[in-house]
Amino acid sequence: MHVVVCGGGVIGAATAFYLTELGVEVTLVERRELAAAASGKAGGFLARDWCDGNSMGPLARASFDLHAELADRLDADYGYRRVDTLMVVGADEGSVARYALHPASGWLDGNCAVNGRIGTPETTAQVEPGAFTRALVDAACRGGGARVRIGAVEGLLAAGGARGAVAGVVVDGDHVAADAVVLAMGPWTALARAWLPLPPIGGLKGFSITLRPDFEVPAEMLFCEYRTASGEVLSPEIYPRPDGEVWVCGMSDDQPVPIDPADVRVDDARCDELQRIAGTLATGLGDAEITRRQACYRPICADAMPLLGPAPGGRAGIYVATGHNCWGILNAPASGKAMAELVATGEARCVDLASFDPARLLEAAA
Repeated sequence: MHVVVCGGGVIGAATAFYLTELGVEVTLVERRELAAAASGKAGGFLARDWCDGNSMGPLARASFDLHAELADRLDADYGYRRVDTLMVVGADEGSVARYALHPASGWLDGNCAVNGRIGTPETTAQVEPGAFTRALVDAACRGGGARVRIGAVEGLLAAGGARGAVAGVVVDGDHVAADAVVLAMGPWTALARAWLPLPPIGGLKGFSITLRPDFEVPAEMLFCEYRTASGEVLSPEIYPRPDGEVWVCGMSDDQPVPIDPADVRVDDARCDELQRIAGTLATGLGDAEITRRQACYRPICADAMPLLGPAPGGRAGIYVATGHNCWGILNAPASGKAMAELVATGEARCVDLASFDPARLLEAAA
């Protein structure tokens, strides 16, 4: 069996990895480079139980456990570690000391207060997402079951007429034969709506930076409520990484998703504001070198749940794996494993994908 996985982000990478585990030959098609979009710019925060209470709960729990398993199995250092996670309150003006309900580490020396511990090493962890994505692909290729092809997917090939079972994809004008195709192109999966009856797939744009402070920062992930001098309330997140970098996010805009991922634009003013806020919470971050200024789009659907399963329309051999919003890095392992099982055997066994059936949103809109 030969499967083409379209998209070299973390969902496509995990699907390719687990397909090769099942003995399937895989061609992973990526337009630019592996982890070129959100999978290379995200924070990489993992939470075991933060999705409890909705359909993603079992998926997240299974993925959290698989992350721990993969950290032992993959021959790569991609920054996996268990962490503490804190809720922090900060402000441009006025003391926030009254919100201090939990002791703060010495690095949090600015106008901030730790309001509580919302995750422990038993329930929260992290990875460096770009390195994790590449480690999955390297492992899939190392065993001989996968190869990477750089190029743009331009359409589907069909057997027995245009509406027949899938027979492969068109990549930069070339025909690539396949027994099945998995569309895992993040928000750019929406381009396949020209070929298939898919529900709308949007993208939420966010900005982030990475800093290189000259001091060691403990493994404490920060989820913040921050009030600016103008009264605006923001929700920045700050994730120290094992390699000494600190990732910061919390600014966004509503620009539409460009056709080409290379056209995603960074806003320097928003990135500078992220550093200013980080430096208000921890003064050492205010003087740190900004090593990367980034922008990316998180894929999201109408109900904020993933699309995982056969593509609507009844054409055999076409599958969709996207729409994970802010939980793509967390949920990649179980999503990829379940999709691999579904494609290779006809049944997803590690988690139930019924709640993520891509047809649900078309049916709801009918």
